[in-house]
Amino acid sequence: MTDQSTPGTSSDTAGESRRGTTAAPGASAVPPARAASPEPTAPAGMSRRRLLGTAGATGLALGAAGAAAGYAAAPSGDPSAPLASVGTDAVMFHGKHQPGITTALQARGHLVAFDLVAGAGRREAAALLRRWSATAERLMAGEPSEHGDTDVARDAGPSSLTLTFGFGHSFFTRTGLQKQRPVALDPLPDFSSDHLDKRRSDGDLWVQIGANDALVAFHALRAIQKDAGAAARVRWQMNGFNRSPGATASPMTARNLMGQIDGTRNPKPADADFGRRVLVPATGDPAWMANGSYAVVRRIRMLLDDWEKLSGTAQEDVIGRKKSSGAPLSGGTETTPMDLDKTDAEGNLVVPINAHARISRPDQNGGAAMLRRPFSFHDGIDSDGVPDAGLLFVCWQADPLRGFVPVQRKLDRGDALSEYIRHEASGLFAVPGGAERGEYVGQRLLEG
Repeated sequence: MTDQSTPGTSSDTAGESRRGTTAAPGASAVPPARAASPEPTAPAGMSRRRLLGTAGATGLALGAAGAAAGYAAAPSGDPSAPLASVGTDAVMFHGKHQPGITTALQARGHLVAFDLVAGAGRREAAALLRRWSATAERLMAGEPSEHGDTDVARDAGPSSLTLTFGFGHSFFTRTGLQKQRPVALDPLPDFSSDHLDKRRSDGDLWVQIGANDALVAFHALRAIQKDAGAAARVRWQMNGFNRSPGATASPMTARNLMGQIDGTRNPKPADADFGRRVLVPATGDPAWMANGSYAVVRRIRMLLDDWEKLSGTAQEDVIGRKKSSGAPLSGGTETTPMDLDKTDAEGNLVVPINAHARISRPDQNGGAAMLRRPFSFHDGIDSDGVPDAGLLFVCWQADPLRGFVPVQRKLDRGDALSEYIRHEASGLFAVPGGAERGEYVGQRLLEG
């Protein structure tokens, strides 16, 4: 949650909020003419499997009560559209950028990291990325995987499925490509709020899977795991969810598991500086990262029992926004600019000096911004009755040293929200640009 770009968990940063837009969950909100190059929707032709999806894809992923991203929930520009239409939405695999970055957030997600096995190197990695890319292209089009399909998603359409692939710092040593490792992929610094489990952090390879149907998402996860074969093994895997398309009467910013509206000030693809902040330029260094982005992944546990002991007013002071509407405490509506200097009758700042929304604002951090595209998680209840729940924080930026790092450092020094969250896992991945037709993701790195 945060004001536009932060690694906490508050009311100001979810991926594309799509409030007031008409973009469908599988399509980017970027107009086709803009540089952000959205993933275009699939052609009108529909396979029998996809046709069946229009009638059978009503089993949406986790009707999440309190999802953690701030994205509009309607399946299309028409809020009265039947939920069955969700199954027909498709995102193209090929394009200037990989899918799953500017794609509207999906209802169900899986994050999984792999390590190459001992003895596997550049050649095995290239073969693996070739397999993964072929599988992703088929599944995103609503077709079964080429070999040994499990039939889990047989009755569903593509349901806005996306698969996104990235490389961790260690990947370049494993493959002898150290000279091609970007400077921006240097390990993140230690933060005072970190309580990181190394077993659930980092990794040679990273895959983000998102879909608007739980079975479609799981089907993709299983296919990717099987495709890894003898080349790579799973290092860690996490499951997340967001509000299901159609769960609200009209498009709106969603709430996170703390009950806060989350996603008000996230960068939007229509912003003039969106590409500069979020995407690596076509002339980027190294060249293989052109049109790509960097993903910071953090498992942030919300200490919900402690949070829920606070009064509503106290919660609003921690965040700096009204819980009911997301409006800043300084007044107005959700989108009203926050007045950081406004005081009450006694001379006290209306937005507390340590409020999360104040500290995380880009104009309080040298303009640092990132595109947050998270998922909520709930992994059960501990033996002492405490929920293991929170945010799978995923943020995208052109350079994490100018995006995530300065904001997190400032949050470390005095964010009121820090008392109610715990960073438990972390990873940083270089996500190359999209694969053109006839290419696989990462080909320019592995065969360059």
